[in-house]
Amino acid sequence: MNSLREIVESSPSLRNLVMHSVRREDDPENEPHALAPARWDWQSVNRVLVVRLRSIGDTVLSTSSLVALRRFLPNAVIDILLEDWVAPVLDGLPQVDEVITFARGSLKSRAQVARRLRANRYDVVFNLHGGTTATFLTRATGAKHRVGFETYQYAGLHNHLAPSPLLLWGRNQTHSVEQQLSLLGWTGIPVSDRPPTQLAVTEQAAESVRARLEPAGLANVPFAVIHPAAAFATKQWAAKNFSQVATELSEKGFGIVAIAGPTETPVIEELKQSTTAPVMTCTDLSLPEITALLARARLFIGNDSGIAHMAAAIKAPSVVIFGSSNRTHWRPWNTAAADIVYEEMDCQPCPGYYCEKFEQPECIKRVPVERVMASVERVLRESA
Repeated sequence: MNSLREIVESSPSLRNLVMHSVRREDDPENEPHALAPARWDWQSVNRVLVVRLRSIGDTVLSTSSLVALRRFLPNAVIDILLEDWVAPVLDGLPQVDEVITFARGSLKSRAQVARRLRANRYDVVFNLHGGTTATFLTRATGAKHRVGFETYQYAGLHNHLAPSPLLLWGRNQTHSVEQQLSLLGWTGIPVSDRPPTQLAVTEQAAESVRARLEPAGLANVPFAVIHPAAAFATKQWAAKNFSQVATELSEKGFGIVAIAGPTETPVIEELKQSTTAPVMTCTDLSLPEITALLARARLFIGNDSGIAHMAAAIKAPSVVIFGSSNRTHWRPWNTAAADIVYEEMDCQPCPGYYCEKFEQPECIKRVPVERVMASVERVLRESA
């Protein structure tokens, strides 16, 4: 297989594109720049739609692109299309004019939202997802400029196809944030500074969280939020390990708040039963309430998950334990003090749904409590 350098050097057009990106990113004035020349007259653009379906983490990571878009088009209407269950995570976000949603798994809802998108008459649509539903809805908008990557399965439903993010950034690996930003940068939007992800704390969520913390005596004391759940066993550090972390933090004077979803109560109960620390548990928080809680936390500790990306976006000092995932591509996009902890193994990264090499997912099971606590100490020092 040819290297990235060989591929680029064999194509003059790609070489010029990458050199454009590198020269401008290294500009001594340190101003953000695009990754390629503008592909249309941006002054004539009044309405933009971003399509980003799927998970909490995917949605949070897309906010970096929303920041870049709003900075570039301060007076345009900028909407985002999400699945309804995840949409509240963007409540109050100033970079978005409207969060448009449809019900997951409902063909009727998709048809309804397709008509609505068409009626909105967007000038530009960025498809940050690339899945079948996202691509068909992108085409349904009828927008003059529909932007996706040339590798998408139904790439022909777009009329502007960007090359690989690896070529646009001139690197062999990219983060998910960089991958999404490159689609914007290829059309002339300044993205070279790789903006941070962002979330907003709504007044309603902040008041709700305060009302929960006060009875537990945590409203005015430093506390750590622990999220011991994960989507797959290959990402879930043992609850008993989180229990040890909770015990040690409690001995240092921290309050402990353990959070999970309504269907993840067993892992919360296991943590609580295995620690001597007093633990406030929450399994019914809304996404805006989780954001508000993380904004007040002195520290977040959890598995590789959407909640970890929320913690990074709200600038909570964080320690995240990784198992099977591609750390380069999926680590939280932190600007606050943070660390990731993992066990280096030859089989990483892997698809992550189950372990193909061992009876148990050794990548996550082998991470020792001592190394996590060392990261906790380092993050607390750096964020003091």
